[in-house]
Amino acid sequence: MAIAALGAAAQEQTSSTATLSRGPRTRPGQQTEASAPGVSLRMQSQSEASRPDASLKYMRVIYRELDLAEEDANAPLYFPEDLVDGNENLFRIMFRLLAQNKVPAYEYLDGREDFSEANRAKMADIINRFDILATPAKGFSEKNPVYDIEPVDVPTNEVLAYFIIERWEFDNRTNKMRTTVEAIAPVIVRDDASAIAGKTPMFWMKMSDLKPYLQAQYIFTDDDNNLASHTYDDFFTLNLYKGNIYKTRNLRNRTLAQMAKEDPDTLKALQDSIQHRLDHYADNLWVPSREELQKAREAAEANPGDSTNIPVEVLPVRSTRSRSERASTRSRETKKPKARAAKKPKSTPSPSTPSSSASRSVRNRRK
Repeated sequence: MAIAALGAAAQEQTSSTATLSRGPRTRPGQQTEASAPGVSLRMQSQSEASRPDASLKYMRVIYRELDLAEEDANAPLYFPEDLVDGNENLFRIMFRLLAQNKVPAYEYLDGREDFSEANRAKMADIINRFDILATPAKGFSEKNPVYDIEPVDVPTNEVLAYFIIERWEFDNRTNKMRTTVEAIAPVIVRDDASAIAGKTPMFWMKMSDLKPYLQAQYIFTDDDNNLASHTYDDFFTLNLYKGNIYKTRNLRNRTLAQMAKEDPDTLKALQDSIQHRLDHYADNLWVPSREELQKAREAAEANPGDSTNIPVEVLPVRSTRSRSERASTRSRETKKPKARAAKKPKSTPSPSTPSSSASRSVRNRRK
């Protein structure tokens, strides 16, 4: 009986230890990542998702103004002013989607943009701020604020500019710079006699929300070809617009006009310098050749006042080759093939002067 009791106890102890799982070994006072207080698996996944893409080497956010009145390249955004054969210009599409509560808009903050639900713009506030006639539509409610707006009441002729946010990224995998328009804001331009003088941004809209609707509207971008072969989405994806940079994302959140202290020449130099660095970032990753240095030096001497003609040697040059590759290249350039020494012609002994070998052979000849 005692032996049977001991066997049963041993079997029970074995089964209980088999159900136990050994955790990670930690020192006293040390916590693992999973057991950190206040950190859940969801927080960890969100933190990993917010990390920058490893394939990106460079990223910069640019704020640009698109003038519809002075720049012909931006005319497809303004025309047609009125509805023509069911075609709408960009602002009519944006305002119609906002009135129908299909695409959200966000407040234009005088500072850093925040596209969160807390800063979502209300259609009623926009209507009252810009004196636009609108009536609540069928099915209107606080959760679904939809409005009916007559086409003649849409202030299309006053929207003469747009602000856009560009994202410039350099991808290591393709060695190319790509540009993406992240958000767009219509700007109303009114004279001093109106209630709102000067340029007044109305709201921000994210291009990712507008993209499905912009892909459905075809436009023509060339006076020589009246075939509408591009969409509004193509217009921004292919960077067919033109505009001046008025701000870049910076720590102090200052515009270029504030950095230039309202000096037009300094402002123009800053804009050209930023655009030049964006356009030639990929070129500056490679060591320039002697011919490129000479061309850049000649261009800078020909136009000393042009900030875009910056000599290549003063730009930040970085080589993507490894140290061993650069060393082998330098050794191949410095190593020169040695010239072979010319062979001396063999001197033939004269008949009167016998050679030493011949004399030795004569002396050692057997008699």
